[in-house]
Amino acid sequence: MELDLASGYNGAIEMASSHYENFPVISLAVPKLIRKDIAIIYWFARTADDIADEGSITQHERLVQLQDFRNRFIDTLNGKYRDNHDAALHFTICERKLKTEHFFALLSAFEQDIEKCRYSTLEELFDYCNRSANPVGRLLLQLYNVKAPQTANISDAICTALQLANFWQDISIDNKKGRIYIPQDYLQKYGITEEEVLSGKTSENFVKCMAELTHYTDSQLTTGFELIPHLPGAFRWQILWTILGGRKILAKIKKNKYNVFRKRVKLSVFNISQILIDSYLYERAICKRNSKKK
Repeated sequence: MELDLASGYNGAIEMASSHYENFPVISLAVPKLIRKDIAIIYWFARTADDIADEGSITQHERLVQLQDFRNRFIDTLNGKYRDNHDAALHFTICERKLKTEHFFALLSAFEQDIEKCRYSTLEELFDYCNRSANPVGRLLLQLYNVKAPQTANISDAICTALQLANFWQDISIDNKKGRIYIPQDYLQKYGITEEEVLSGKTSENFVKCMAELTHYTDSQLTTGFELIPHLPGAFRWQILWTILGGRKILAKIKKNKYNVFRKRVKLSVFNISQILIDSYLYERAICKRNSKKK
């Protein structure tokens, strides 16, 4: 087939722009130089995630299709492309010298999502996040050429916390799929049964359980501020907005008294305006603090 890299990238950018996410994948803070690269990585992750999560096909069919997508990716790495997206992805991986292990980690997490719908402990959930979320942060650090040794671990903390926030945000959606991401030991600690979660019962104990989990998640997001000074230019704004956005989601869950079954919280236009103002104030405070040190 005749390859057209521009077509592959443009299709990925269109997908990234049209899908709802808590945080914009392609924003004005993303330099044009790597906008296409972020979009094609998003295409890869979104396509695989949709196979694992969307539609009404059987579990077996999902596994077969995801294995086919894995084989397709292996072919892509060997220069065999099914369409322009594959060619664009391979070009980005080669040009930006991205580690392919991060892509395989994502595929592993999506495969796990098809077969595993309960987690015994928070640590077991962390292992999933280490493959479902953290690779994205690592890839972004590579794209922006951020190499300070401490940044990888901080990035992992941010990505894991964002994944956890998404779990707490999407409990009502996951219920319909028979999934419970609240660790089993937390349910036992607060005397909550799976039936209560799946039926959408917001008991006093459920509120206490969610309060503890969201507080922990917020504390992990807060550690992400340590990453900001290591980031170049507009990337620091992108990550700052992401951290503040994640914290805003958690704050809205708390404001709703942890009734995550009634309505899935989303960021409103007003919330986004607040995040932009808060990020400006944060940066201004940092500048003042640095000027006093000189």
